[in-house]
Amino acid sequence: MNGTALQAAVFAALAWTMPAAAQQPAAPSAPDNEPLNVGQLFASTCGFCHSDGGRAAGRGPQLMDSPRDDEFLRNRIKNGKNGAMPAFGASFSDAQVNEIIKYIRALKPHQG
Repeated sequence: MNGTALQAAVFAALAWTMPAAAQQPAAPSAPDNEPLNVGQLFASTCGFCHSDGGRAAGRGPQLMDSPRDDEFLRNRIKNGKNGAMPAFGASFSDAQVNEIIKYIRALKPHQG
């Protein structure tokens, strides 16, 4: 198991043992001036609730083809939802949140 997979597994295990409202963002973010590997970040931070890289519902909703506008997504990422999703505003800069939104908007079904 590589470091990212191990980190995701530990986060997932801890998430099941804590009430949702007590969960804290576990996302180590890159400094704002470093490139953000959004796919890896999403998998390790968001993938526990937003399955298949956001393409399918899990504990959280499917994000691919979301009818929500970018401002709603930005607000939800930054401020979370009480009892359902932790806030990541302290973890990610505005530029990084914008990259996460671009990732969500670019999601397509797997080809195969």
